[in-house]
Amino acid sequence: MPAVIFLRHAKSDWYAGISNDLERPLNKRGLQSAAAVGSFLAKAGHVPDLVLCSPATRTRQTLELAKEAGGWDCPTEAADELYYGSVNHMVALACQRRAPVTMLVGHEPTTSTAIGQLTGADLRMPTAALARVSLNPDNTGQLDWLIPPRLLTDR
Repeated sequence: MPAVIFLRHAKSDWYAGISNDLERPLNKRGLQSAAAVGSFLAKAGHVPDLVLCSPATRTRQTLELAKEAGGWDCPTEAADELYYGSVNHMVALACQRRAPVTMLVGHEPTTSTAIGQLTGADLRMPTAALARVSLNPDNTGQLDWLIPPRLLTDR
């Protein structure tokens, strides 16, 4: 059954002196969480086959650090819809079934709302959280798991 792993970007640095939201980087905690996510996915055997990532700096940094820490190498594509688009855009990307397991790296509240639209789950995705949704042929899904970053990092 095809699946989508949703990853919300890690904690960003609101005090980096960047006035453009698109360019806001990760903070120190975000750097650690992003690496922990990548390592977890590799150890748990849940490395995606394809990643679609928002063009924002914080999402790209999250993805790069996760891939490096987990030692996983899969194709990655920028998806402007994950920054500029709506919940319906994210759901459409999730349902395209371009790979057995696709990861979408995005933002809130779009990520939580998209998961809710697919599964009926009422949840909130904290920064650097992971959620896996198995997709049904009718473009609905089942929430397999939701992992907040506090379970993956030592604080």
